[in-house]
Amino acid sequence: MPWKETWPMEQRRQMIEDWLDGRMTVSALSHEYLVSRKTIYKWIKRFKNSGELGLREHSRAPLSHPNSTSDEVIERLVLMKLRYQDWGPKKLLYQLKKEEPDVNWPAPSTIGGLLKKCGLVKGRRQKRRTGPCTGPFVECVAPNQVWSADFKGQFRTQDGRACYPLTITDNDSRFIILCRGLRRPTFEATKPWFERAFRTYGLPDVIRTDNGTPFASVAVGGLSRLSIWFIKLGIRVERIEAGHPEQNGRHERMHRTLKDNALKPPKANLEAQQEAFDKFVRYYNFVRPHEALGQRPPGSVYRSSNRPYKGENRELRYDPDTLVRKVLPNGQIKLAGIKAYLSQAMAGELVGLYQIDYRYWKIHFNGHGLAFLDELKGKVVTAPKDFKKCYPCARSKVLPMCPVAPSVQSCTLERGNTRG
Repeated sequence: MPWKETWPMEQRRQMIEDWLDGRMTVSALSHEYLVSRKTIYKWIKRFKNSGELGLREHSRAPLSHPNSTSDEVIERLVLMKLRYQDWGPKKLLYQLKKEEPDVNWPAPSTIGGLLKKCGLVKGRRQKRRTGPCTGPFVECVAPNQVWSADFKGQFRTQDGRACYPLTITDNDSRFIILCRGLRRPTFEATKPWFERAFRTYGLPDVIRTDNGTPFASVAVGGLSRLSIWFIKLGIRVERIEAGHPEQNGRHERMHRTLKDNALKPPKANLEAQQEAFDKFVRYYNFVRPHEALGQRPPGSVYRSSNRPYKGENRELRYDPDTLVRKVLPNGQIKLAGIKAYLSQAMAGELVGLYQIDYRYWKIHFNGHGLAFLDELKGKVVTAPKDFKKCYPCARSKVLPMCPVAPSVQSCTLERGNTRG
């Protein structure tokens, strides 16, 4: 037999019926329904005053809120939100305190709740996020140590033509170095704008990109014509792992703000779209406060690099104990009568070779590890398993585009260069 389900409202009705019949006293009702006599009297009083409606639960919310936000403050918050629709509570509070420091403004959490009540906050779908991977990335603690570059996803302007926004930012200050709409994401279209950025702001120590064109390729070490040019300028190149944009999270966060401010909706043509990009860059760099910068705009933190751009005529220099080879026009390198294919993209460039043992040579380009030359097989390979077994110091993965690992250099010093 199933259990009989009862509700508090039904029990109150039954209690009142028993009381109206006169068969049970208040003490008996208290014993029957397992509540105090004070509670019985409360419900009898409510029934006398309001009938059956009095048996319903009343709201327990206080009738007055001494710490509630005044209507004038709420109106000021709404006006500020309408003025800066992409700002969150912390940025709004900072700006309000800056404009009206004498007002007792509510906390950011209260501001967020008030704006949500007013329908000025859009709900955001929660996404499952993967934790960041630890990579051999340079830690940036000053401007121009690390720049990030990427293409914001392509879109079409109202005339139906494609636009690829090329973006470059300084990781420490969040300053936007460049935001330029291009027709194609090619080396020929991209290089002049990097050159313009270098002439204006100087050279960074590192440029961090993803694995897409034109920043990387499927060639050995992931080198492309653009990344080779960076390396020849003395810039270290870092690439995030494929499918892990969170490793370049600061730059990706800027892209979201760019989309909200300059791409909704797309403009009539590329020229009009570029005007929107330029307006956004001025707003982002010199108006919009950034929480990580103590609510200062990036333009108040960024300073140009002390490494001026002097053109492309920079000669690569290798250590005296490094064997230097020039990559042939067909992408091959020659060593002791062996021709091994390296990369067509590196044709005409000089690469260095460190001898590890009688069989393997470590190939690098201006300090950036590329691959190994297997002299026994006569071809270029990644770090093979038998090499790792023979040399425990090299078991850690040497990522392409990273400087030559100290462990590999130590092997060379300990075992000597057997090729004389």
